[in-house]
Amino acid sequence: MNVSMESAFDIVEFLGLMFVLLFGLVLVIAAVMFVIDRHQTEDAIRRNYPVIGRFRHLFTELGEFFRQYFFAMDREELPFNRAQREWVARAGSGSSNTVAFGSTRSLDVPGTPIFVNAPFPPLDDQYAKTEPLLIGPTARKPFLAPSIFNISGMSYGAISKPAVQALSRGAKEAGIWLNTGEGGVSPFHLEGGCDLVFQIGTAKYGVRDKDGGLSDEKLRAVAAHDTIRMFEIKMAQGAKPGKGGILPGEKVNEEIAQIRGLEVGQDGISPNRHREIDNYDHLLDMIVRIREVTGKPVGIKTVVGAEDTFRELFETIARRGSDAAPDFITIDGGEGGTGAAPMPLIDLVGMPVREALPLITNLRDEFHLKDRIRLIASGKLVNPGDVAWALAAGADFVTSARGFMFALGCIQALKCNKNTCPTGITTHDPRFQKGLVVERKYKRVALYAKGIIHEVETIAHSVGVSEPRLLRRRHVRLVQPNGRSIPMNKIYPSYNMTTPS
Repeated sequence: MNVSMESAFDIVEFLGLMFVLLFGLVLVIAAVMFVIDRHQTEDAIRRNYPVIGRFRHLFTELGEFFRQYFFAMDREELPFNRAQREWVARAGSGSSNTVAFGSTRSLDVPGTPIFVNAPFPPLDDQYAKTEPLLIGPTARKPFLAPSIFNISGMSYGAISKPAVQALSRGAKEAGIWLNTGEGGVSPFHLEGGCDLVFQIGTAKYGVRDKDGGLSDEKLRAVAAHDTIRMFEIKMAQGAKPGKGGILPGEKVNEEIAQIRGLEVGQDGISPNRHREIDNYDHLLDMIVRIREVTGKPVGIKTVVGAEDTFRELFETIARRGSDAAPDFITIDGGEGGTGAAPMPLIDLVGMPVREALPLITNLRDEFHLKDRIRLIASGKLVNPGDVAWALAAGADFVTSARGFMFALGCIQALKCNKNTCPTGITTHDPRFQKGLVVERKYKRVALYAKGIIHEVETIAHSVGVSEPRLLRRRHVRLVQPNGRSIPMNKIYPSYNMTTPS
């Protein structure tokens, strides 16, 4: 017993000594920090309130995460709220997306779409299969696109190797296309065997010559891959219209540098526009050239700023003939995207897709190009209601990047522009990448795509049509500031007024 008591006293004495030493160490560190803070000249708060002033920066950094998990309501958070993210998570896991006890969505927010249910919707045996839609009828190898919902541009570089692999395999599983983004095609895009859209950015990564121009030889080499179905010339994207792509040097490893023609660690800053394109005639010249060299459909991706500029595009097409027209136009909203971008461009530049899409649809139809030019809607369209709205507004297809990032496991950590993404999606740090297991995540990608398509079909059936591409603007009402809703075809009338909008 005496030995046990002595041991206990020794332990207590040791713990007490350790506490004193630890407390002393804390005091020393605090004293050093006090001296540093008092004498530094960059931060007024730390200079006036040494040591404790440091907590302001810490709480500012942690604030967005505390709001996400503890304080924000399901429908409050931006850029995507918890309800949107959880819908994607449930769809990606194959779980039921039914909910109980009523909607948490406020239906009096201006602009909220409300779909008009039909009194006698089609029965189960009256549903129609959504047929593939032809893109590029004048190309030597037109593309019969099977799906209404596809993966938008995310380059290898902006996202990681396992992320690209999971997207490629998931796209193949779901029967949808994957846009390569402006970083060129990598082996990881090709290995899944899915349909690919090769995006040509202003830096022309993957298809540029030694002078930075477009290389016909490299275009042919890329087009030789059977799975590359189309080419997309990126004029602008929603995150940063008027500014080229930004790939921070910390993301440029040896493999990415080789694909893009950069040095390891070199920032990948693309020009703000294609040097060869000064006007719409030049744009159509490039479209015709790429289509002739590759034999495949060619379109453009852009952001709408005003109707007049796009009317000029369609007038140029009318003057030159439909053979010079783009095979598709991807309308990206100015709501911002996945990549790094200056805040003023994300916040303030470019028309939102919900205003731009009806406008461009009307222009296309006014110039009788409905069957010639397909419209692809992009920009924060991640849930079934978003996709159904876009189809009703006039889109032929919808693409999403951030929806598929959520399917991969994105937690909206807002680290996309850094190399520290905790889910391994937008980082090239092996420590984080190991968390993204391709064999599991590609299945979530496929299930998410299939879930979206299934529920868009459900919305279409509820409004009385047999398949999603039969949705029209009259099937959607938009909530106004006074709380009442108005049919979308009254706010955005279709060009052809002889048939219902």
